[in-house]
Amino acid sequence: MAFDIDIIFKIAGIGILITVLCQVLKKSDRDDIATLVSLAGLIIVLMLVISMISELFIQIKDIFQLY
Repeated sequence: MAFDIDIIFKIAGIGILITVLCQVLKKSDRDDIATLVSLAGLIIVLMLVISMISELFIQIKDIFQLY
């Protein structure tokens, strides 16, 4: 899979959305829910990144013909 710029836009979009949601929740005195929303956003982005890293290791294994 070639490098797609779309993944950068997805991560940036998720970050902007989570930031806006957290600010709205903090202004309405819902700090606990804002923390959970930011944690959920972090988990979503980490899942995207982990899948990309696993694809990278598969490609490295194929290139160097390991195993």
